[in-house]
Amino acid sequence: MSGVQKRLQEVRARIAVAASRAGRDPASVTLVGAAKTVSADRVREAVDAGLLDIGENWVQEALPKIAAVGPGPRWHFIGHLQRNKARAAARVFDVIHSLDSARVAQTLDRGARDAGRRLRVLIEVNVAGEATKFGVAPDAVEDLLRAIRDCAHLMPVGLMTMAPLTDDPESVRWVFRALRELRDRLRAGTAGPGFDELSMGMSGDFEVAVEEGSTMVRIGRAIFGER
Repeated sequence: MSGVQKRLQEVRARIAVAASRAGRDPASVTLVGAAKTVSADRVREAVDAGLLDIGENWVQEALPKIAAVGPGPRWHFIGHLQRNKARAAARVFDVIHSLDSARVAQTLDRGARDAGRRLRVLIEVNVAGEATKFGVAPDAVEDLLRAIRDCAHLMPVGLMTMAPLTDDPESVRWVFRALRELRDRLRAGTAGPGFDELSMGMSGDFEVAVEEGSTMVRIGRAIFGER
């Protein structure tokens, strides 16, 4: 068994234990392998081991990698999306996790229209208010959601956040809880049914995120090893 296969098994087991603690079905959590700077060969190794979802941070890195890996995985864009890369992203990614402006939404919409598809998108929320992080403030999410609803080729399906880096995952539990509570309020109001996804949790904190309701965890180092 290769290192990637072994680590993938370990991560899945940890997700299952965390989900069990929260009374959740582990199958309700999508494991997205965060493959920034990871070679196409190593991504294919993970795909062959059963990883169905791959995340990329940069459009320009992802395009040749997607071509090299070939059919099989679903591709998620999980980095900051610049407006000048949005059309290209709309052609090749299945899910955009990091939508944070109406202008980018409009460009994505045109790209999805030209590609003849509807694109699933999540709104990135800067829950902790960190100046170094992207995302909209929690109180601005509803306005952005309304703007996305005007885009015929975008389908808003949930929210994404990045918690502050910490050695103590318990210290950021409140971030994940706050995003879940925001999702629940929006789903009961402006967003309506189908607004279910919570993309939250990375290698250092994903178990706490799963306990708080994450439906998508973005795991790089714990699957692919150190960069």
